[in-house]
Amino acid sequence: MGCNSVDAPERQVDAWKGSPTAGQQAAWESLREQVRITVRPIASPSTVGLFGLAAATFTVSGLQLDWVPKTEGKNVALVLIAFAFISQLLASVLATFARDVVVSSAMCVLALTWLVTGLVMYTSPPGSTSDALALFLVFSAIAMFLIGVAAGLSKVVPAAVFITASLRFAVTAGYQFSGSTAWKTISGVVGLVLFALAIYAGFALLIEGATKKTVLPIGRRGPGALAVHGSLLEQVKDAANEPGVRTQL
Repeated sequence: MGCNSVDAPERQVDAWKGSPTAGQQAAWESLREQVRITVRPIASPSTVGLFGLAAATFTVSGLQLDWVPKTEGKNVALVLIAFAFISQLLASVLATFARDVVVSSAMCVLALTWLVTGLVMYTSPPGSTSDALALFLVFSAIAMFLIGVAAGLSKVVPAAVFITASLRFAVTAGYQFSGSTAWKTISGVVGLVLFALAIYAGFALLIEGATKKTVLPIGRRGPGALAVHGSLLEQVKDAANEPGVRTQL
């Protein structure tokens, strides 16, 4: 009995793999007529998130390059918490609704990294370093590098932003571990490069959204190019298998 009960579902699945009966075909046709997938268009949140990244890295670079005194550390921390964290968290949530797993993941990691960094800076003496923060930044660097690799499959410039963010976190981790002035300076310089890339990418996506065409290149290819230049049918053909539509994640 046990063998029969286990094998029965497998025989049913095998039966559906063959030619359907008239009744089965009618059932599928009826199902196709009833199922509707509603997609709600939303504005791209990428620009908000990228501008939040630009603000965070630029402000921290100013502190690391001694453009502002060490005593301003708590104020820099407030910038990270009040602007960078909130803007990138918002971008992450909206990107999730837009079914963009790369942007959603990137903005979530960035948002929480700036939150943790800001909280550590706010609660620590000015100019101090933290091994615990360094370990966390190593994780953030690895996560952002992997996200950057995934982003490179569809958009080159955002991928460059995420990989540069990875480098920025890695170098900052080196400073947090060692307390070396050289590491701090290098981190500040890499932060300025990240600022320029984030500003460019954010503005390029902003212009693209405003004009409905690519003005400043961001290196769209593959799925990224299809998202802008593909037909509606090409873009929604896989909608039935996306999270939120399919039965399991």
